[in-house]
Amino acid sequence: MTPRRALPRRMHAPGRRRMRLLMKWPLGIALTSWRYMWRLTPLHRQEAAGDRSSDWAPELPPWVTRDELQGVDAGVGALFHRLYRADVRDTAMAPETLMATITEDLNRVAPSEFVSFDRVRGNGPMTRNDEYVVRMPAPWDGPVRVVEATSTSFSFATLVGHLEAGQIEFRVERHDDLLRFTIESWARSGDALADLLYARMRMAKEVQLHMWTSLLERVAELAGGRLTGGVTIETRRVEVP
Repeated sequence: MTPRRALPRRMHAPGRRRMRLLMKWPLGIALTSWRYMWRLTPLHRQEAAGDRSSDWAPELPPWVTRDELQGVDAGVGALFHRLYRADVRDTAMAPETLMATITEDLNRVAPSEFVSFDRVRGNGPMTRNDEYVVRMPAPWDGPVRVVEATSTSFSFATLVGHLEAGQIEFRVERHDDLLRFTIESWARSGDALADLLYARMRMAKEVQLHMWTSLLERVAELAGGRLTGGVTIETRRVEVP
């Protein structure tokens, strides 16, 4: 039998941090379930069949370090091209200021009862090839690498050990008198179990939806404004033979 490859060292949170996460797990699940059921923010969902020519993950830039990347070609099952979009009103904050504040500490907008961002490579302003681990109680940790970072956006690619295989981009822009924040992802499941939970049982899909919509709500608070029109979630599914 081929031995299972050990996870990279970055996947192992320090002992005290791991214990805190495990202790938070029952309370986090309870709070997440409660907030999910009693969410007041309107969600506008659209789902449709996708097309490989227009919905496949974009090519990675040439400067990205390729070791341990877990791209969509290494994934399992269908590819999901998802877009979460929210408009923030009553804020004069510039897109560049908002993005700089977020990237200084991603935990400012993380739903802290359930998830946190642990920077494991790089320091100072976020830059290309920095690495983070999205910390959740085992087995949901998600290592990612920064593939782009600009004044109004940043993008992650998944690494070996992540629940998904693909990329995700966060961007903000001024749209008339609103700030528009968008999260766009291109991902397949990282393995057969993740595919079962996400694409078939839809469990992981709903947890993920709750996580990103909660993040958008926190973005609005950080900008000193309010969401208007709720959150739009568009999903395009690309079948992979």
